[in-house]
Amino acid sequence: MTQDPLVIFTPSGKRGRVPAGTTVLTAARRLGVDLDSVCGGRGICSKCQISPGKGRFDKHGVTVAEDALSGINAVEERYDRIRGLKPGRRLGCQAQICSDVVLDVPPESQVHRQVVRKNADARPIEMDPATRRYFVSVPEPDMHEPRGDLERLIEALAGQWRIEGATAAPAVLAKLQQALRKGEWEVTLAVHQGAETEPPRIVDLWPGFRDAPLWGLAIDLGSTTIAAHLTSLEDGHVEASAGIMNPQIRFGEDLMSRVSYSMMNEGGAAEMTTAVRAAIDDLARGLAEEAGIEPRDIVEAVFVCNPVMHHLLLGIDPVELGQAPFALATSDAVSLPARDLDLGAINAGAQVYALPCIAGHVGADAAAVALSERPDQSDDLVLIVDVGTNAELLLGDRARVLACSSPTGPAFEGAQISSGQRAAPGAIEAIRIDPETKAPRFRVIGCDKWSDEDGFWEAVGPGGVTGICGSGIIEAVAEMRIAGLVDARGLIGSAEQTGTNRMIAEGRTHAYLIHDGAEAGGPRITVTQGDIRAIQLAKSALYAGARLLMDERGVEAVDRVVLAGAFGAHISPKHALVLGMIPDVPVERVTSAGNAAGTGARIALCSRAARREVEVLVREITKVETAIEPRFQEHFVAANAIPHATAPFAGLRATQPLPEPSFNASGGGEGGGGRRRRRARD
Repeated sequence: MTQDPLVIFTPSGKRGRVPAGTTVLTAARRLGVDLDSVCGGRGICSKCQISPGKGRFDKHGVTVAEDALSGINAVEERYDRIRGLKPGRRLGCQAQICSDVVLDVPPESQVHRQVVRKNADARPIEMDPATRRYFVSVPEPDMHEPRGDLERLIEALAGQWRIEGATAAPAVLAKLQQALRKGEWEVTLAVHQGAETEPPRIVDLWPGFRDAPLWGLAIDLGSTTIAAHLTSLEDGHVEASAGIMNPQIRFGEDLMSRVSYSMMNEGGAAEMTTAVRAAIDDLARGLAEEAGIEPRDIVEAVFVCNPVMHHLLLGIDPVELGQAPFALATSDAVSLPARDLDLGAINAGAQVYALPCIAGHVGADAAAVALSERPDQSDDLVLIVDVGTNAELLLGDRARVLACSSPTGPAFEGAQISSGQRAAPGAIEAIRIDPETKAPRFRVIGCDKWSDEDGFWEAVGPGGVTGICGSGIIEAVAEMRIAGLVDARGLIGSAEQTGTNRMIAEGRTHAYLIHDGAEAGGPRITVTQGDIRAIQLAKSALYAGARLLMDERGVEAVDRVVLAGAFGAHISPKHALVLGMIPDVPVERVTSAGNAAGTGARIALCSRAARREVEVLVREITKVETAIEPRFQEHFVAANAIPHATAPFAGLRATQPLPEPSFNASGGGEGGGGRRRRRARD
């Protein structure tokens, strides 16, 4: 008997089988996927646009054929002709599913759109940008001295500003003569002076004296999100910040899935490069519009990213990063014209600087975190954790700094969680469970009130409670452990064992009911045994990476922990400790650095000295490779327990007692005290 087609939606990770001929919009509604539609599926509003994948997706175990969706019909043709569809997009209400398919729901097609929480952190920076404005007076041409306008401009720049040997971007030469004459032989230049080995470069020029500031982009290119900060090159202030989902998610949620996509599909790397460059270009254009500035005034961009993103941004196939010895094409900082990255939304002569990578799995984003937080200047031993789909860790002090990466996966960001979603209005972001009644109260994104406060439901609005995001699922699992609903092994107890009817039987396992919105047409939000397992795997990878660095330093404890990254900024230190995500330290010694990688990018954008510092710093950091270190697996297994199987976490337990129930795998036993049955697989 032929199986119905399997449909997998990204970035939510939701999947299911639907009969052949089912429209994408219908499939999305059946599977609870956040896909918008205003016109009721008539092909008028275009809110339901999706991007189908193609080729082999090893992560999902499917191969998507060219004809996985029905052909473009007359409704789509008409819409494309009149209003236009982006290349590769389809209308979900018109496209029918014919065979196994992977479909990406872009942010603009989501009802509850992602809140990419990567705001810029205030940080004093000593300004020394690579691109500056210079006002120059140029001698008029003389028939007795037949030198070109460009040559006289370069001489004037050297004579008046001591900037020797400048060159000009091609676009500058095309408008040079008109600008000189319109400005009566006075012009304002934007001049880029990068590394000492690079000649100064005239990026752009304007007639006469121009007082408008120049701008730069500091871009944190992550595997899940892309954040950009429009930054003044005059004083370093951030005029506008914005973030979007990385469109490469449709090729794979984690880095190795994208490497695999490149390996299995001819032209796959180029396809991912095109997608991410187009997204960055759209992001830059949107920031310029928001700030009310001319795109031409954006004259520089700095990128920080992990090694796979680094290679795909630069148009390099990341295949070598998927196998030992994980060789980078280049680990040095890269400087190149923005036009080489197809960035048409900024100045045609703009320059791009990508920070150096530390090693094959520890990239320029970790280097940016090191630049921002400077563990090499710390008097105490600090562990810095940049939490994300691929976590990067730094451990160090003035004596020595170590680094590693750890494959935590997407669970921390709400993906592959039964009621999970990205951070968006209506998503549960914080939760508390009463240890006595076992009843939850929670707070959602977009509302400051807790669910047990008067006016909560009015404040939440018609969208209601929609799911649970990464910070919410972390707190939910930790609170369940504190309340005795989950034992140290991560097993959820039954209603009989825990004394609450919020525990729902699901086969041989149980789930905890947080919110039931079914009567009002909303979702039923639970934490399942599968959710607990996903969080255990993610947090174990994080802790194991930290433990490896501690082994390398020969220490059993760290003095303090810094949680970095957009997601790390929203993690509760207490709940992170209860889960055992990080080594045991006093809770007041766990702090947040916000988007440290983005801050490092802004520092590098505004300071040439900082670029030189980070280029030296990365060579002094010792890389520890988790992929080939046998102790990683040992630490990983021990860290599966909550908080840990062998580490005592004495400091945590002194301030937060943890009950010690023992639930067996089938939910049987009397009062939760029975021993767990031996099973072939947990």
